[in-house]
Amino acid sequence: MRSALGGEARRRELTRFAMVGIAAFTLDTTVFLTLKSTVLESYPITAKVLAVLAAITLSYALNKQWSFHRRGGRRGHHEAALFYLVSFLAVAINTAPLWVSRYVLHLEVPEVSRLTQDVADFVAAQLIGTALGMVFRFWAFVRVVFPDEMDRTTSG
Repeated sequence: MRSALGGEARRRELTRFAMVGIAAFTLDTTVFLTLKSTVLESYPITAKVLAVLAAITLSYALNKQWSFHRRGGRRGHHEAALFYLVSFLAVAINTAPLWVSRYVLHLEVPEVSRLTQDVADFVAAQLIGTALGMVFRFWAFVRVVFPDEMDRTTSG
């Protein structure tokens, strides 16, 4: 079934989603690097999960009020629950590359230098993980969390 939103509206949503993503990415990166270099130095996965949770909260507020504000229909608590469910699923996608980097490829001290570990952590968590998580989130937000009128009425 074709979407009730036209191509221009969909491009506008995608652009706004990307801008929200930049803000969330900035918060995620700041929290991750701060925690990983201080109180959670020995726990990079925990640092990443906390950073993603902070970014999810910012993302929900901005996406609901700006990116997908023309979509509607779900009750607030239902929409929020779906948003967080999708986002928590995306945490696994987001952290998987960091887990592989650290615990499968062993890109961690003492196997590699501290600089190599830090670069590998950044690339795995912030670049690869964030990109994979973003693709999943956009798809799930449009299809599940913020469906347009036509999709909601035809899917029950």
